[in-house]
Amino acid sequence: MKKPLVILTGPTAAGKTKLSIALAKAVGGEIISADSMQVYRHMDIGSAKIRPEEMEGVPHHLIDILDPEEEFNVVRFQSLAREAVEEIYGRNRIPIVTGGTGFYIQALLYDIDFTDNEDHTGIREELEAIGAREGAETLYGMLREVDPKAAEQIHANNQKRVIRALEYYRLTGQRISEHNEVQKHKESPYRAAYFVLSDEREHLYERIDARVDAMMEEGLLEEVRRLRAMGCNRGMVSMQGLGYKELLAYLDGEISLPEAVRILKRDTRHFAKRQLTWFRRERDVIWVNQPDFAYRQERMLCYLLEVLKKRGIKDFFSREQEEWR
Repeated sequence: MKKPLVILTGPTAAGKTKLSIALAKAVGGEIISADSMQVYRHMDIGSAKIRPEEMEGVPHHLIDILDPEEEFNVVRFQSLAREAVEEIYGRNRIPIVTGGTGFYIQALLYDIDFTDNEDHTGIREELEAIGAREGAETLYGMLREVDPKAAEQIHANNQKRVIRALEYYRLTGQRISEHNEVQKHKESPYRAAYFVLSDEREHLYERIDARVDAMMEEGLLEEVRRLRAMGCNRGMVSMQGLGYKELLAYLDGEISLPEAVRILKRDTRHFAKRQLTWFRRERDVIWVNQPDFAYRQERMLCYLLEVLKKRGIKDFFSREQEEWR
């Protein structure tokens, strides 16, 4: 019998955190963060990291485990998340994956194979040198030529993923988009429920703008100043996150503070749009449209619990299951 895995995701600022806490308390769950930024220490405000007092006693995993200079990617997430899942099962509790990084969720849910091809030929270094010399757009143009589908799915400024896709093609002769498509259709090893929390666009965008204003009031600029003083720079994976790269541009004298905030709001809205596009392409998704529930958390929670009960997830670790096992 497959073991349970619950996913509660959605675009940034949709309200995932509070609902995930309520769900975890209702089913005896523990939360695994599928967020590419909350994994870093010292990066609290810009990542909208949950505070200890907001956890309400629910254990959280993959938060505050790396320093900003360390690299975090989908392969490392998948490995750490698998370990957390097994630990949670060991306590007869249900893992609840929450966060907005769809690629990370897909990697865990479908156990995607990221077998790394070791670069013994210097391809990665060659591509990195091209990026440093000619810029990200040149690399992106190379990717468009060999793998147009991957180019559609990877942002032009995400140089790390662009290089990885080019490297994969050069090493294997196969397009990484084709490899990912095969992996995407694997059957999940879990008894899963994949919820996506959604909202009307205008309401979501208002929430995003309000969140950015609140982050600035809470001291986001001071947080970025501290990170900069620690030696953090835009070349680090951690500092490429929303809120950090824009304010670093301000601190480096490239743009004004109002312009940095405007760009941050705009890019966060664009990010939310890309997140929704990703989730619409995913199979097995259960949409939870907040206006349908009059934005009332208790109604949404009841719906989630109904689905989990029908799928045999809610009471998976009941006494009967324990005896059967």
